Amino acid sequence: MSSDLNQVAGAAAGTGVRARSRTPVRLPGFEMRMMTPALVLLAALSLLPFLTLIYMGFTEVKLLGGLRFEYAGLDNWQRLLTDPDVRSSWIVSLIYLVLTLGAEMFLGIVVALVLYRITRGRGLVFALVLLPMFLAPIIVGLLGRFLTDYTIGLYAWALRGLGFEGDVLANGTTALLAVVGMDVWQWTPLVALITLAGLSAVPQPLLEAAAVDGAGYWQTLRSVVFPTIRGVLLVALLVRAMDAVRFFDIITITTNGGPADATKIIPIRLYETAFRFREIGYASVIGLVMLLFSIILANVFVGVLGRKGLTK
Repeated sequence: MSSDLNQVAGAAAGTGVRARSRTPVRLPGFEMRMMTPALVLLAALSLLPFLTLIYMGFTEVKLLGGLRFEYAGLDNWQRLLTDPDVRSSWIVSLIYLVLTLGAEMFLGIVVALVLYRITRGRGLVFALVLLPMFLAPIIVGLLGRFLTDYTIGLYAWALRGLGFEGDVLANGTTALLAVVGMDVWQWTPLVALITLAGLSAVPQPLLEAAAVDGAGYWQTLRSVVFPTIRGVLLVALLVRAMDAVRFFDIITITTNGGPADATKIIPIRLYETAFRFREIGYASVIGLVMLLFSIILANVFVGVLGRKGLTK
């Protein structure tokens, strides 16, 4: 009797094994096959235009009488290396990048530290601080141009009271400082928001230990808070650096690169080359160099994050 039961159990177990063996097995490439249409569409929308841009960099694009590509070899690249206008635009772009990043990081950290210490009404103050970030850059440019207008602008009136009689946007130095100020006003809240998120994640035991050891406010910031949130600060710096490289809207609506190319950063030069002078092949080369600069800049920041062990 027991042997019969054992045979039945063995048969049932064998049937179960066979049933499980007949269960469909998902092949490793199933997910890839499902993603193939999306990848093909992504390639069509991004990779093909990028390859076309590279091709146009070695051609002279003719628009009159129909679109034509005439092979130009390395002429566009040689011109880029010897073009004083592009060189001056890169210098202005680097100056603009340093000024905006420095001001936004400093002010953003200060604003975040102030908001962190507010206990009552923080939500209202936080909403007011973030308000400029939600405005369109075109609106910020129009507002800045109105406020700096020599005849009716509030800022121009205040500067005349301080002894400055000139038009802010008509002088190269003040025009550059004005557009830098508009960018800083709009995007400092973003840096403050990222920094405040980092401050909220600082472990309270570290702050309590620093207080027990008798560390003052500034010493706590220098020795505890900033080392803890350095990764967050580098992320904020990377985000703003990537955006500042392609900055376009505010300068276009206020100075359009003037006066005398004092605010003509490289995106403005690219736009004029492509759509004003119709030198699309040469503009493609300028755009590729901008892309290369952005990639190098991003890799530098990512490398710094990696060396500090903050990318894990």
